[in-house]
Amino acid sequence: MLARQRQEQILERVQSTGGARVSDLVGLLGVSDMTVRRDIAALARRGLVARVHGGATAIGGRSTDEPGFAVKSGMQTEEKASVAVAAAALVEPGDSVALSGGTTTYAVALELLGVPDLTVVTNSVPVAEVLHASARPDLTVILIGGVRTPSDALVGPVAVTALKTLHVDWLFLGVHGMDERAGLTTPNLVEAETDRALVASARQVAVVADSTKWGVIGLSSIGRLEDVDVLVTDEGMSPEAQRVARSRVGRLLIAPRVTALTSYRATGSGQHRAMGGSGDRQRSP
Repeated sequence: MLARQRQEQILERVQSTGGARVSDLVGLLGVSDMTVRRDIAALARRGLVARVHGGATAIGGRSTDEPGFAVKSGMQTEEKASVAVAAAALVEPGDSVALSGGTTTYAVALELLGVPDLTVVTNSVPVAEVLHASARPDLTVILIGGVRTPSDALVGPVAVTALKTLHVDWLFLGVHGMDERAGLTTPNLVEAETDRALVASARQVAVVADSTKWGVIGLSSIGRLEDVDVLVTDEGMSPEAQRVARSRVGRLLIAPRVTALTSYRATGSGQHRAMGGSGDRQRSP
């Protein structure tokens, strides 16, 4: 197959699904990992796709673009793992925790398997499934109902009504984008309403988002940066973005790169971790 033909197939896959992983494209095209990466680089130079860690995403910055859970799960995997370790270290045994839909919150859920005696409220089907599968007697999982989105979240009036009756210690909120002016956003109008209800249910709000989310704006607003008690992101956040975030959120926590010694998933350890972070000001709970 000629390079032009491969690139056309890659472009078609990215445009139809919102993104594609290198591993999936290798299987689709029957070529090597390096060949796929060169094709993605060629498409990116032409401005047809955006290169990301592990694959490519659709370009154009449309505020309504919403890639599915499977596509997003293969992107920024190291960054999400780092964010998840740092976020889970904020939780103490006995806490009640809410997790929104998304692949970063799914990574947080995996790390929470190392924290004993938890109650977890979520509108994410994958999060509920992975926590329920642990069969831990000290872990209560409450799955909020609703209409399923491409990111495998359950949203809408049913979810909002249920959340109005709940009060949790922590919310770990995944977002489509963060911006100095637009705040926290998502491309899904109904999901934004549900996320706002999650924020209202929480004593402390932690946004978990890798650094590529900074400057991205979705169609609908979830909240302001000032509504965030802790923003957990990775070391890729630019100094200017860090400056803005520190001036707007309660605390900015830059997650160190994950290693086998810090990740619960890598060690299988049940020991609760304590991890420091960086921030200019603290909010009282």
